[in-house]
Amino acid sequence: MSEIRYCEVSDLADAREQLADIRHHIHQHPELSYEEVDTSRYVADKLESWGYRVTRNVGGHGVVASLTAGTSARTVGVRADMDALPIHEQTGLAYASVHDGKMHACGHDGHTTVLLGAAQQLAKTRNFDGTVNLIFQPAEEAGSNSGAEQMIADGLFERFPCDAIFGLHNHPGVATGTFGFRAGPLMAACDTVKVRIHGRGGHAARPHLAIDPVMIGSSLVMALQTVVARNIDPTEAAVVTVGTFHAGFAPNVIPEDATLEMSVRSFSAKVRATLEERICALVKSHTEGYGASADIEYIRGYPVLVNSEAETEFAREVAQELVGAEHIISPFPPIAGSEDFAYYLQKVPGCFIRLGNGEGKPMLHNAKYDFNDDNLTIGAAFWTRLVERFLAKDRA
Repeated sequence: MSEIRYCEVSDLADAREQLADIRHHIHQHPELSYEEVDTSRYVADKLESWGYRVTRNVGGHGVVASLTAGTSARTVGVRADMDALPIHEQTGLAYASVHDGKMHACGHDGHTTVLLGAAQQLAKTRNFDGTVNLIFQPAEEAGSNSGAEQMIADGLFERFPCDAIFGLHNHPGVATGTFGFRAGPLMAACDTVKVRIHGRGGHAARPHLAIDPVMIGSSLVMALQTVVARNIDPTEAAVVTVGTFHAGFAPNVIPEDATLEMSVRSFSAKVRATLEERICALVKSHTEGYGASADIEYIRGYPVLVNSEAETEFAREVAQELVGAEHIISPFPPIAGSEDFAYYLQKVPGCFIRLGNGEGKPMLHNAKYDFNDDNLTIGAAFWTRLVERFLAKDRA
């Protein structure tokens, strides 16, 4: 039996200009979470033209494209996200956003294009045995009730079974074309806490007659920093950041209320639970100690993203075959950001991968960020080869 030839980056060289045009079109026409009507249609139309069985409106504006070759019952899923961010673009690019206040500042235009590039190549060569399900997801940036949650609730894995699932995200600050892998926890759980402190308003010159929520809130911000320092094992990672603090309307008035909002990050379910318990207890006791009270809204966001061992090692092997060991970082450092791909990994084994977007490039969620087009053929070749290897014709 002759040895199977798997996809190389050079196989997509002729597609680079086409992929750049696709990426620039998506970048120029960004749509926010839950609004991806045109992007979804654009993606689905292309997939149908390449011969995929396309299912639209999965969990909202989600698109799933399936392609079967051979006779194997094996299946694999690959996911890309499609939504943009509410940011006013400042890149000055010829293909900059035409929608004021909306921008692809996280590279989802690139992720979508990379998977489209792989879709076209897989449809052309059909060098696999089984079924590939390409998942184009909306609303990754939503924070809660996200696209992944909605697609799963809409029967994603029942309707489109996957033996494993894979996804990737670009990573500014790492050399272009460098792949990062980490088995186990890679990205943090992200929770949001909203606190409203109820004091007693009064005149600034008579503070003894009031209960000052500004003073209480200021003290609480400092006290909250002890939660990680004194309640979390030093070998574990956690973050408590107060991002907003609003109170008052005049310099000579002690207000009735003050509101704080914080972001809480963790890398394990146990630490996550401890943070919630200690933050709620601290807020309650701290405010009551000053004679005030507080309402607490603790909103659980995306869970910890945990890559499975076998699938991570498999994806690393595929990348190393494609680009060489010198372009692999393994293990990749944990990331305090969060990702709703974590919900898929709670249902199906798989791996979420980082792909370097270039050293010295603007960071994600930055008004001057742009996905690196040099990654288009690299990423598309990686997805193509991963599917070919996972669904190899000679694989048991």
